[in-house]
Amino acid sequence: MSNPNPPTIEESHAAGSNINPVQNKFTDRLTHVLSDLGRNGIFIALIAVVVLFSFLTDGILLRPQNISNLVVQNGYILVLAIGMVMVIIAGHIDLSVGSVAAFVGACSGVFAVQWGLPWWLAVVLSLVIGALVGVWQGFWIAYVGIPAFIVTLAGMLIFRGLALVVLGNANIGSFPTEYRALGNGFLSNVFGEFELDPLTLGVGALAIVILVVQQVRTRRGRVKYSQDVEPLAWFITKLVLISAAIGFFAYALASYKGIPVTLIILGVLVLVYSIVMNRTVFGRHIYAIGGNRHAAELSGIKTRRVDFWLFVNMGFLAALAGLIFTARLNLAGPKAGDGFELEAISAAFIGGAAVQGGVGTIGGAIIGGLIIGVLNNGMSIMGIGIEWQQAVKGLVLLLAVAFDVYNKRRSGGH
Repeated sequence: MSNPNPPTIEESHAAGSNINPVQNKFTDRLTHVLSDLGRNGIFIALIAVVVLFSFLTDGILLRPQNISNLVVQNGYILVLAIGMVMVIIAGHIDLSVGSVAAFVGACSGVFAVQWGLPWWLAVVLSLVIGALVGVWQGFWIAYVGIPAFIVTLAGMLIFRGLALVVLGNANIGSFPTEYRALGNGFLSNVFGEFELDPLTLGVGALAIVILVVQQVRTRRGRVKYSQDVEPLAWFITKLVLISAAIGFFAYALASYKGIPVTLIILGVLVLVYSIVMNRTVFGRHIYAIGGNRHAAELSGIKTRRVDFWLFVNMGFLAALAGLIFTARLNLAGPKAGDGFELEAISAAFIGGAAVQGGVGTIGGAIIGGLIIGVLNNGMSIMGIGIEWQQAVKGLVLLLAVAFDVYNKRRSGGH
């Protein structure tokens, strides 16, 4: 027998929505968590790589000395990755950074060793030379209009040749102790000798406190303005996991020699450049240019000026990377800088930078660089040959870019 008074559409929807409110709430929370995991996929990939190689190396990867070595050995690549991701976001590429690093390292050897200048003056002069290299390349790219690929390819050859000229096809060493600290120094025993360095533990604890306060304030702000927030249980879980990772990292460094000077330099750079990219007009202009250069020009953005300063900055960071690498080896040699540009570009793309430009973060580039560093370190511990290491890194880069293309197609991007 049919119902003489069938429910209206509104009543049907209301009844359907109240069938199982607990299940609906659980589904919403699960969707939010899965979406958050998707946005932080590169961080999860880093954790997976660390866990994998920790198992394959019988825990050697996570020993305090090895963790410290990971930072010191990959510091120069992470410095380059910061500048490279900014260049890629704007829709360019820089193939010359390895040669510039070698050239500046050679110049610093002449200044500090052959000429006997004070170490700090040699460092300052080397950084100025790097910036001038950026001025040279930025001029051709921004104001003459030659594509960055061509200019930096020429720069790769020019500055590799100049590095050989400066060195005279010989090695230069050894450098002053203060200079070597850029690549091999540690900030330790400030409060005396302890089994665990108290300064390192204090810095780690401070980092955890800052992280928690910043995340809680951000969440409260979103709630105050009725914005969507993640489930409280998931929010707390993430904070606990990240805090535990920071605590373990600080404990490992405190157990060895303390905070590497390279890590201090990296920390300052990440902080400064994250602020530049996220909170300044210059940073927003970089994203706008990479997203749509023509639209950026129509909106009044001085695209040439932005491009010019991007490459000045890249030259400066390439010089800094060259100093760190030279200081770590205590040697300026003809082979310095080989492959640096490929490592930096790989770090940026593995870290989520888009091939077309307009997408990428400083943090993502750092995580991408760490993934490469863990791969290098883990495979070396396992005794895998350099030929297979290169093949694995190439495959990881290909898969990272393929994943980026897949995400764009799934979201309807072009």
